[in-house]
Amino acid sequence: MLQRIQSIYLFLAGLVIFALFLFPLAHNLYINGVPSSISVEGVYQDTGGQQTHVQTFTALIAGTAVAGILPFILIFLYKNRKQQIMLCYAYIFVLIGYVYWQVQTVKSVADVSAFKTSNFGIGVLLSSVSIVLVLLAAKAIQRDEKLVKSADRLR
Repeated sequence: MLQRIQSIYLFLAGLVIFALFLFPLAHNLYINGVPSSISVEGVYQDTGGQQTHVQTFTALIAGTAVAGILPFILIFLYKNRKQQIMLCYAYIFVLIGYVYWQVQTVKSVADVSAFKTSNFGIGVLLSSVSIVLVLLAAKAIQRDEKLVKSADRLR
């Protein structure tokens, strides 16, 4: 049902993934001697106090959009809880692969030796938050499934 806690968790997981469009993955990096920031949309370099878009990550943008839409689709599979649980765990693996893809994209653009913990942006943590939210949703769906099974036994 749509008013259950797992729906809220999945909704928040989708919003968190879409928030990757707002927050950088890495910032204050020097690429070719120019201060830059990297987001899922591409590389932005600071030229004369202005952020200019230098490189676009088209595939990563599409992957982020798909990864953000999937939790909203999972919300509406509430009638088949077993399938919803299975797809939640599959989505967690998709998110792990997506995080790996993000890291490899950032590594390909910037020098790995230039990274410090102060260079990581909020975008790095958002994917992990989404994984935790989907895991919480899967556990809540399992609790609902147990409740329905126990109610069926009483009938």
